[in-house]
Order: sequence, then structure tokens, then C-alpha cells
Amino acid sequence: MKKLLSLLLAIAMTLSIAACGKDESMESGSGSSVPGTIASDALTESSTESIENSALDDMSSDEASDDSAPHYPITLTDQAGRQVTIAEEPQKLVSGYYISTSLLIALNLEDKIAGIEAKADKRAIYRLSAPELTGLPNVGSAKEFDLEGCAALEPDLVILPLKLQDAAGTLEDLGISVLLVNPEDQELLTEMIHLVAAATDTESRAQALLDFTAAQEERLSQALAHAETPRVYLAGNSSMLSTAGDAMYQSDMISLAGGANAAAEITDSYWVEISYEQLLAWNPEYIILASDAEYSIEDVLTDPNLAGCSAVADGNVYQMPGNAEAWDSPVPGGILGSVWLSGILHPDLCTEADCAGAIDEYYETFYGFAYSESCSD
Repeated sequence: MKKLLSLLLAIAMTLSIAACGKDESMESGSGSSVPGTIASDALTESSTESIENSALDDMSSDEASDDSAPHYPITLTDQAGRQVTIAEEPQKLVSGYYISTSLLIALNLEDKIAGIEAKADKRAIYRLSAPELTGLPNVGSAKEFDLEGCAALEPDLVILPLKLQDAAGTLEDLGISVLLVNPEDQELLTEMIHLVAAATDTESRAQALLDFTAAQEERLSQALAHAETPRVYLAGNSSMLSTAGDAMYQSDMISLAGGANAAAEITDSYWVEISYEQLLAWNPEYIILASDAEYSIEDVLTDPNLAGCSAVADGNVYQMPGNAEAWDSPVPGGILGSVWLSGILHPDLCTEADCAGAIDEYYETFYGFAYSESCSD
């Protein structure tokens, strides 16, 4: 007991000295905000009881204090560069974007979702992992957002794509916190995951998600370190002559899978229409169709304009799976696009069993179903 009293006295004296020398900036609570960074007022006083508890904890355990406790209110910088303050841990969420909705499921937040983007019933990932979402009120799409319907749900936090910046301003005028997200490449997707996790106090779950992606990137990097890189043409959903250049997410997907984007010379940050002549000049060794392509593999193989293309001549035309979600778009599980494609381009180095195992692991861990059982063709 004497040791305890001495320890309490020492702590009290330390706090007193620290309070006397405290910087003015600490008193004002000033600070900076960066994407995913928490800003909160410093704690300036502690009761005798809390000091005693702290001292007893220190004497009974050598473990460090838990820094993972939520620190609301928090101020975050969203992907539109806006400062967004969230007063309390959000209990009612609205997502107006399929990518953020998929992330909320992966973060175990589906029970907090009160509203969802339009056409949710068309997305297999919801049916497989959280079928109750398809019955929620929809708030429209980026083209036609239901501002009134969203506000009527009285959400604590709304997550919207960057295109809906005007709607975000209106909702904030009504006192509703809004995060704008823009996961157009792997770096921005990672930033979005950190941002949403910080806002919802799910950093540990988010880190597990990012660790899975990092582990698969490392596995592919090592397996394909000395492999040749065949030319790969990724065809868009609406037209076989629509493709993604080097500035797009899909180009990174191809590179990580051990391929070279045949359209890498294109610098546009959106899908670009090309000609048959251009495609034949690139002469890709593989043609990969988008998961939601409106045409078939057979259409490409029998197209007389492509008779001289190596991919067609060798029968190397495939379609990206879309049984759960579109891996050729920046969804949280987008790494699986590279995992699948690596098995197509380098089956000797990335076996079918390895790829299937990674895909199952991801969906079992973050969505609660086995892909190989639920999404078999």
C-alpha cells in the first residue's frame, strides 16, 4: 500500500507540473487533419479515482494502454478535400455507392445501413453476404440521387461518390455528415478504406482487409518475379473496342497479374474507344472481357475483323468472373482480379488451386460465404 500511495503521489505531481507548463496550442485544441486522421480535444483533467485505477492497472500488468478506443468527435479529410466532423460514432449509415456499400459489409457494418444505392438487388455480393440490404430504401444513383429520400432516413453518416458533391453540401446544410469517396485506383481505394474505417471506428477490421490485399500482392510479386509479361487487352462492358489505359485501376490489375497492358500508351483516365486497326497493331496475346460485358467470348472469337489477332488465333479470350462482384473495378476485393488473371496468364506459377484458395479465404473472412460453393458456374 505504501508503494501504491507513493506511485499515486508521483503521478499527481507529474500531472501538476505538466499542467503548469502546458502550451497555449494545447489549451486551444488546435491541430491538423489528414485523410483518416482523428482530431480531438486533449484531456486536461483526471479524477483521483481514474489515477488510482491507472496506477493499479500499471502495477498488475505490463501491457500498454489501449489506444484503439474511439475519439469522437473526429475531423476527417474526405477524398474531395473537405473537412468532415463526426460528433459521435455513427449508428445509422447510408451508402449511395456500390463500392462503399461493399466495404461496409466487409467492415461488419451491414446492420447499421439504413439506405442503399439503386439497383442493389442486381448485385450478387449483397444476396450472398447480406440479403437484407436488398430490401432497404434506395437513395438513387450518381445520375439521379434521391436527396429528399436520403434525408428522410435521418442518417448519422452518408457516404457518396465524388460526383455527388453538390448533394453532399445540401445534406450537410441539414446537419448530416457526408464523406465523399473516389476510389479510382489502388492508392485511392486504400485511402477510402482508411477513411471509412476511421469514421466508423472499424480500423482493426479494415487493417485485416488491407493486410489480405498486401499478402496477395506479395505472393504474386514473388511468384511472377521472373515471368514473361504477355500483352493483355482488357475490353470494356459496352463494347469490345472500349479499353482502359495506363492511368486506370484496371491497368494496375493487369501488371500485378504478370501481364502488360496492351493499351498502356493511352493516358486518359476513363474508358476510351479505339479502332480495329489499333487493336490489331497492338496484337495482344490475351483478350480479357469485362465481367459485365454485353457481348460474349464467342462474339470475339468469331469476329472476322480480329482474325489476325494473336489472342483470337490462339483462343486466349476470357471473361472476368462476376459471380459475386466485378473484380475489374476498384471494389475492396479488387485484388482478386489480379489473383484470377494470374492463373490465366501463368497457370504454371499461379495454380488454379492457389487462386481458388485465396478467393475463398477472402469471401469467407470478410463476407461469410465460400465463393467456390456459392458462385460456381
